[in-house]
Amino acid sequence: MKRRNFLKNASLTGVGLAVGSTLVNCGNPKEGKPIVTSNEKASLPLVIATWDVKNATAKAWEILQAGGNALDAVEQGCRVEEADEKGQSVGKGGLPDRDGNVTLDACIMDKHGNCGAVVYLQNVVHAVSVARKVMEDTPHVMLAGHGAEQFAYEMGFPKENLLTEASKKAWEEWKVTSQYKPIINIENHDTIGMLAIDKNGDISGACTTSGLAYKMAGRVGDSPIIGSGLFVDNEIGACVATGLGEEVVKTVGSFLVVELMRQGKTPQEACEEAISRIVNKPNSNYKDFQVGYIAVNKQGITGSYSIHQWFSMTKYQDGTNEQIQSDYFNKT
Repeated sequence: MKRRNFLKNASLTGVGLAVGSTLVNCGNPKEGKPIVTSNEKASLPLVIATWDVKNATAKAWEILQAGGNALDAVEQGCRVEEADEKGQSVGKGGLPDRDGNVTLDACIMDKHGNCGAVVYLQNVVHAVSVARKVMEDTPHVMLAGHGAEQFAYEMGFPKENLLTEASKKAWEEWKVTSQYKPIINIENHDTIGMLAIDKNGDISGACTTSGLAYKMAGRVGDSPIIGSGLFVDNEIGACVATGLGEEVVKTVGSFLVVELMRQGKTPQEACEEAISRIVNKPNSNYKDFQVGYIAVNKQGITGSYSIHQWFSMTKYQDGTNEQIQSDYFNKT
């Protein structure tokens, strides 16, 4: 199941975008490796990521197995997806906004709580690495637009056209069918979020995306927002989100999951509660959009949960790199 084909009939509050895609049967979501219960301690190191991204988790695992730290692992893992032109959801080849510009959002967070982010970045493939440079080489947390792009060039990142022929063709087809009306018939996008614990037990996370396809120029979702798309507390655990970013931002979802773990909930329980906060809001139209969370606590116990079926997590642990179907709320 490709992550970019997952969102179905999503609506974007305030913009009026409707999203649809074709779902592919991925098997029983109850199948696969069971979630570790709260009285167990998982073996380290480990890495988890949203969706079926085994090449990305394999790269992160390679770094962890060689004794590398979790921060390097999540950065290098995300870079694999950013460089994949066929993905059309992250980095080069991402689907553009309605004006034909590919714009990237990313963030990264380390074991000390340091973080960096870029939003509306153009012409630079590895947004996650630029975000790390913001964290390590500036006094700031977030850079945006032309400022982020200029900073990337100053840091030695090459300028590159991110709009591939395949994505350009898809955009041109969208223009014909939608005629710039605020309705998107087919939306192919999503995010890679990655969390890792190294052999020292330290946690880091990263998140990167090309955002909502054919979005209004300037739109930014949850992915680069610390606390919404990603949050890491090295004493407690970490969480990363995926899906319709506007809904994640409204509940500061990743921070919420970590705080629920601080209160004693398992990662699974925390993810389920965070989804509950979204679907139980007054006048929630949750049947029209998707949100999913993955989380890990300090003991290496993991969890994942989503509103709708077919969300999955990739997990590399004990030498096994596997896709795990997530449980989900809407079973009607």
